[in-house]
Amino acid sequence: MFVVYRHLHRIIMSLAEGTLLGIGNPLLDISANVPQEYLEKYGLKTGNAILAEDKHLPIYSEIVKLFTVEYIAGGAAQNSIRAASWMLQKPGVSAYIGAVGDDENGKYMKDAAEKYGVKTYYMIDNTKPTGTCAVLVRDKERSLVANLGAAEQHKKSHIESTEISQVISKAKYFYATGFFLTHSPDTLISLGKHAKEHNKPFLFNLAAPFLIQFFWDRVASILPYADVVFCNDDEARALGEKQGWGSDLIEIASKLASFPKENHHRKRTVVFTQGAKETLVFQEGKEVLKFKPIECKPEEIVDTNGAGDSFVGGFLSQYIQEKPLDVCIDAAHYCAWECIRRSGATYPEHPTWKSKN
Repeated sequence: MFVVYRHLHRIIMSLAEGTLLGIGNPLLDISANVPQEYLEKYGLKTGNAILAEDKHLPIYSEIVKLFTVEYIAGGAAQNSIRAASWMLQKPGVSAYIGAVGDDENGKYMKDAAEKYGVKTYYMIDNTKPTGTCAVLVRDKERSLVANLGAAEQHKKSHIESTEISQVISKAKYFYATGFFLTHSPDTLISLGKHAKEHNKPFLFNLAAPFLIQFFWDRVASILPYADVVFCNDDEARALGEKQGWGSDLIEIASKLASFPKENHHRKRTVVFTQGAKETLVFQEGKEVLKFKPIECKPEEIVDTNGAGDSFVGGFLSQYIQEKPLDVCIDAAHYCAWECIRRSGATYPEHPTWKSKN
């Protein structure tokens, strides 16, 4: 037992600065509780995430005037990296790349991320303001409307700069979401190739049904580099429909696990979340594993915004320590549980989770 503990302790202590690197769209979340008729006004659905069209642009100023709002540093990948850093309680292990505007919101976002111990390497864009995301909460479920702003100005040249190239070389694990594919797929492909060439795990989140429906060619271009793929049940069903795999989640997980893969040193792991229902985990050639989330009473739930991001963050915090799969999932469930009991992707000062192994 002492030998096992000493081994795990050594892994934690050996986590170097920049071990985990995330890349995504940093967005300032503007969160508000809204009535159903407000969602209907803009044709929005709870549990969904979309990119803002022209018809949605009035939302950002309207909700500030009509409702009580809360500002939270967000963006799916950044949320997950913040959550991982919070779980680790070791500043500097986690780093993040994205693009922000040269404005106060960008500075606020940097401060908020680094408060959680995340080292940020933002590309500063002078043409657009820092991106925002309207988080419209109805009956504790959220509808996300993202106006990417400067986030979609990210260029591949940013990761090719001397500073960021060194950050990428130093990193041992990479995490990205499908949202980044709408504007900079070549950046993710480059990162995926680096991960393959250096045998570094690349973890990817399908992120939203619309990405599968309308950006499938780009999603399909990055999946071969993904060692671990995350998505929720809605995204999984959208994938099943797109690929003709049917609607059975276990069948979809099996097909996704065997999707063409570039790095043959490890088999792909597929993780499907289902809210309060069992989390499904599948590895090629193995049976589907089912893990029950931590039970949370309805009256304890504040909102579900950031729950999926937090789940991934908890998973990452243990995965980069080479912990067993069941430990990674247990930490993921804990982190999501903490998140839904607070407003947005925020957490108490210190985690109380302890590994069972």
